[in-house]
Amino acid sequence: MKSEQTPNNKKDDGQQAPLDPADQAKQRAENRQEEQKVANRIVVWIVSILAVLLVVIGVLGYRYVHNSLQPYSATDTRTVAIKIPIGSSNKEIAAELEKNKIVRSATVFNYYVKTHNYTDFTAGWHTFKPSMTLDQVVSQLQKEGLASEPKDRIGRVLVKEGVTVDQVAAAVADQTKKNKKWTQAQFIKLMKDDSFMSSLAKKYPKLLGSAMSAKDVRYRLEGYLAPATYDIYKDTSLKDLVIMMVHKSQQELSPLFATIADKNLTVQHTLTLASLVEREGVKTEDREKIAGVFFNRLDIGMALPSDISVMYALNTHKTHLTNKDTAVDSPYNLYVNKGFGPGPFNNPSINAIQAVLQPADRDQNYLYFQADLKTGKIYYSQTYEQHQSTTSNLGQ
Repeated sequence: MKSEQTPNNKKDDGQQAPLDPADQAKQRAENRQEEQKVANRIVVWIVSILAVLLVVIGVLGYRYVHNSLQPYSATDTRTVAIKIPIGSSNKEIAAELEKNKIVRSATVFNYYVKTHNYTDFTAGWHTFKPSMTLDQVVSQLQKEGLASEPKDRIGRVLVKEGVTVDQVAAAVADQTKKNKKWTQAQFIKLMKDDSFMSSLAKKYPKLLGSAMSAKDVRYRLEGYLAPATYDIYKDTSLKDLVIMMVHKSQQELSPLFATIADKNLTVQHTLTLASLVEREGVKTEDREKIAGVFFNRLDIGMALPSDISVMYALNTHKTHLTNKDTAVDSPYNLYVNKGFGPGPFNNPSINAIQAVLQPADRDQNYLYFQADLKTGKIYYSQTYEQHQSTTSNLGQ
């Protein structure tokens, strides 16, 4: 008897018959799709974990940096003296600041200094407070370091904008008289000490080079005692104080040396004009325009008849000058002498210095200016006739 074939291509032993090639290809494709889905799930899972980790690290890193940029302790105002050895790197300075709890992170401080291109950190003793911002810490490091450890601060000396060397001497004597530190005569004597001036010129050649070569100057450092507040300690010497003032000028002017040279000026000439601008104008806009008037006059060989120059020549302050005053025989009298004169007439602010380096409205060809003493408004004129008319209308 013949056996019957099992339907559906199944063997009679119960095993499934082999798939034909088309079905096998289809099965393999389905298997690959399933494997791809599993792989995709794994990739998504891994990427998600990495993304979360990156976010967490980013947040933590931001918080760390943000916190490290804050003062170590905003409420801690005690003074800490730190010695910065000669030749210290920024990294070593940062480590010392972190060690003494002035900054929160040496790494962040070092990075902060690099990204802002801060330079001119000086060796010696510096005083800090845990409440200082990083900018304040940097500013302190840029000041002239003291030779000995500052102990027992006994006061401060304020140098106001636009004051003369004689006025600085009076302020130093007055503000330190409680401790009988220095007299006005001692300060003036130091201003005339050629040996001290030479030592400063060697230390700050770009700053003081033109001042040292100037003739007929009353004080070599007139214009170079930067307006600021200076801490005085028990061991601070008068030379220390003056060096701090000159170093402050170096800090403010060093970024401007290239501009000064590009304008064919010397530092002495720049500070001379700035000392006039300082006293002739108050607003930045007016100071820039007044600087423009001075340059316009210099370009055509006109004198700069400033009352400020006459009062410096007379070594006194007057509300009104007489014809005799404006004719005084002095190289500082710009009524009778053309050009810049010997040097600065006071110690100008950085604002006045910047105004000289960016004079305004030169194309307007202004040669005269007159201030309304009641309102403070300044009027500018191109001709002497216009100037006279303005003066007459103002009742001056």
